Amino acid sequence: MSTHRTSTTIGVKVNGVDRSLEPGATVTDVVAAVLPAAVDDAGRPRGVAVAVDEHVVPRPQWDSTILDDGAVVEIVSATPGG
Repeated sequence: MSTHRTSTTIGVKVNGVDRSLEPGATVTDVVAAVLPAAVDDAGRPRGVAVAVDEHVVPRPQWDSTILDDGAVVEIVSATPGG
């Protein structure tokens, strides 16, 4: 009998809050889920910076940066007027 279990979600911490995501979720996916107002009509986030496990992820790499189970994600958004 096998005790191997396949998980249908991964657990990540986003801005200090535990979240469940689909395996294969990217930085772009988590930004769209957490800050939908920061994503324009073309699906591009505006005024947002992201770090994964204390490393800043450059915007051109968001679509290709797949989050691992246990990742710690910090999302910072600019606010008008300071």
